[in-house]
Amino acid sequence: MILPALFFYLFAGVCIAAAVMVIASRNPVHSVLFLILTFFNAAALFVLLGAEFLALIVLVVYVGAVAVLFLFVVMMLDVDFAALRSGFLNYLPVGLLVAGIFLAELLLVGGGWIISPHAAKTITAPIPGDITNTEAIGRVLYTRYIHYFQYSGLILLVAMVGAIVLTMRHRVNVKRQDIGTQNARSKRNTMELRKVASGQGLEELPPREAAE
Repeated sequence: MILPALFFYLFAGVCIAAAVMVIASRNPVHSVLFLILTFFNAAALFVLLGAEFLALIVLVVYVGAVAVLFLFVVMMLDVDFAALRSGFLNYLPVGLLVAGIFLAELLLVGGGWIISPHAAKTITAPIPGDITNTEAIGRVLYTRYIHYFQYSGLILLVAMVGAIVLTMRHRVNVKRQDIGTQNARSKRNTMELRKVASGQGLEELPPREAAE
């Protein structure tokens, strides 16, 4: 029991320290790298708990997709964060008010929290030996929490459509594809034969000289 406890405190300590550095780092690229480190340590904690499926989900989805996407977006956009922080003091009172409201809500929720006497038995109940962790999660997710799973999918769909609508802008000088014009093209108006004499270039010929 000593070795698992040591690994737990090691991964938990690094995870908390990396999470603090995500919001404390001044460089946004460093913040994303600390976020990736946080995900790795969280996955290690899931492995210690015996939930290897959740550990792989954290690595594949969050580290492999979300965090790397954040990193590439931050590096490609080259956002001037110094300019964004210039008006920080102007919004400080509003930020403190919102933070105070969230803190009060958390205190109310924490004060009214009641733990069921059967929760400990439910958490420590062993998984049946004939199914794996992945199958056990699937049975709970697609039966008891199927509505919440569908609601989360709809929320993500709306967020994706909103992001596309907000970022899609029609520019004037950008060439766009016209399927009708492409299908209407023929050999007569797309191909031109030129008869070029020896030692003469195309620039010296009159426009649209028909071939003999």
